[in-house]
Amino acid sequence: MPALQLRVEVEKLRLCAPFRISGFVFDEQDVVIATVADGVYRGRGEASGVYYLGDTAQAMVAAIEAARENIEAGADRAALQALMPPGGARNAIDCALWELDAQRSGMPVWQLAGLPPPKSLITTFTLGADEPSRMAEGARKYAQARALKLKLTGDLSLDIDRVRSVRAARPEVWMGVDANQGYAIDALDSLVAALLPLDISLLEQPLKRGREADLDGYHCKIPIAADESALSMRDIPGLVGRFQVVNIKLDKCGGLTEGLAMAHEARRLGLRVMVGNMVGTSLAMAPAFVLGQLCDVVDLDGPIFLAQDRKPSMTYSDGKAWSGEHVWGGTSA
Repeated sequence: MPALQLRVEVEKLRLCAPFRISGFVFDEQDVVIATVADGVYRGRGEASGVYYLGDTAQAMVAAIEAARENIEAGADRAALQALMPPGGARNAIDCALWELDAQRSGMPVWQLAGLPPPKSLITTFTLGADEPSRMAEGARKYAQARALKLKLTGDLSLDIDRVRSVRAARPEVWMGVDANQGYAIDALDSLVAALLPLDISLLEQPLKRGREADLDGYHCKIPIAADESALSMRDIPGLVGRFQVVNIKLDKCGGLTEGLAMAHEARRLGLRVMVGNMVGTSLAMAPAFVLGQLCDVVDLDGPIFLAQDRKPSMTYSDGKAWSGEHVWGGTSA
């Protein structure tokens, strides 16, 4: 492979307002931008990392610098899987190499991935954990939304009030909740019993990572999605019989290459597939949009939380997300 030039930058993204989940509040996020170029073509990738794993911008930059010599020597996407572990650093490089390959080959990324032409995707719009009335107000402001995802905190009574308030405000939308590891198995029956009459379609990551075996033999009338419990391909086999849905995020698994492989493997094992996102601009969402073409549930609303998105940008209309090839993954530099 021809030699490449690698550029690595760190950018700070500011959110429109603080965003709260179980155990964390975000008001800004550092992201890493990787660019690879061969003198004619170039590819870009953006990564936020995985905050609960200590995958900071500094750690990602260090990981990329450790692999710089091999990357600039021309490592391809296949070699990258062995060269770097899953995580934000590999995600940034992997996505950059996908776009570089698209330009070199004259085929957009979706075509390189063996997918049909992409379609716009219904995406969830996420409500951070807040007072029930404020979450209901936020749900009404998302007037175009066809699907909502509510962040919970593990406070059972307050969480139930949150869901009830949002459901009353938006009785017509698809709705899922994300507990972000906030519950223990002994509280799950009470939570599920309260969610069922509220027509909740997905319960994401109720238990802490490492407590997956607590779900052995647990029969839930609401599909349970693995997020923190599904970091990369190696976690997929252990989800069977415990979860019904796998939430794939490129920052967790280390890029579109492994994300696509995870989606196909999850399907083979009888699991449904979801694509999610960390904080990021449209440049980070666009590769996940390609993966979203294979998914049952799509959560790609990251840019709407930013004070300013990157241009060109994804578009959100009628509850759907669309990323054109001009945003990322097209055939022109």
